[in-house]
Amino acid sequence: MTTSASATTAPSARRASAAAIAGALALDAILIVVFAAIGRESHAREATLLGPLETAWPFLAGLAISWLLTLAWRRPAAILRTGLPVWIGTVALGMLFRALTDQGTALPFVIVATLTVGAFLLGWRLIALLVSRGRSRAAAGPQR
Repeated sequence: MTTSASATTAPSARRASAAAIAGALALDAILIVVFAAIGRESHAREATLLGPLETAWPFLAGLAISWLLTLAWRRPAAILRTGLPVWIGTVALGMLFRALTDQGTALPFVIVATLTVGAFLLGWRLIALLVSRGRSRAAAGPQR
C-alpha cells in the first residue's frame, strides 16, 4: 500500500499556500496586538482605539523583520524552523525598539513578554500541528 506524500507530510513541511501564509502572518500579528491589549488592561492604561497598536508597534516591527529574516513564508506553521526564531526575534527586536524609543524594558516586563509572546506564537503552531496529525490519522482509517 502506498500513501501520498501530502498525507504523510506535516503541514509545516509542505509548501504553504498564499492563504496559509497570509493567515499565519495575520494570526501572529493579531496575537501580538492581543498581548499588548492584555498588558494595557492589566496596567489600567487608558482605553483608546489605537492604544493597543501604540503598545504593540515595537513587537509588530520585530515580527515583520523576523518573518523576513527567517523566510517564514516558506513554512509558516513550522514550530522549530519558523515559530522559534520568529518568537525570539519578535521579542528581542521589540525590546530593542522599546529601548530606543524610551519605552519600558524592565526585567519583569521582558520576562512576561517573552513567555506570553512565546506561548502565543508557538501555541497556535502546536495546535495546528496536533489538529493536522489528528486529521491525517483519521483519514488513514483505523489501525490494525
